[in-house]
Amino acid sequence: GDPSTAKSQLLRSVMSIAPLAVSTTGKGSSGVGLTAAVTSDPETRERRLEAGAMVLADRGIVCVDEFDKMGENDRVAIHEAMEQQTVTIAKAGIHASLNARCSVLAAANPVYGQYD
Repeated sequence: GDPSTAKSQLLRSVMSIAPLAVSTTGKGSSGVGLTAAVTSDPETRERRLEAGAMVLADRGIVCVDEFDKMGENDRVAIHEAMEQQTVTIAKAGIHASLNARCSVLAAANPVYGQYD
């Protein structure tokens, strides 16, 4: 919607009434942060899988503000989660399929600042 039309407030309202809701911003989120990442434990050096926002919101809703500011590669990374409702990881010897059965509510500004 057009700027200053309370899109962020709409997302906050959904967050307050939904039983399971995760909030994120498009500008500060990466595809990995929305899906899942393989990290290394600094003490044991073991690899582990960390869930992203869409996996954490399984059977709930993910609210993404400023979706238009998300990078193109990051938007591509969440397609599997939105289409198949799963996140598949095959990195660093870890092979896993995580459920991401969530609704996605995204708010974005128009490309040229306002709609015609």
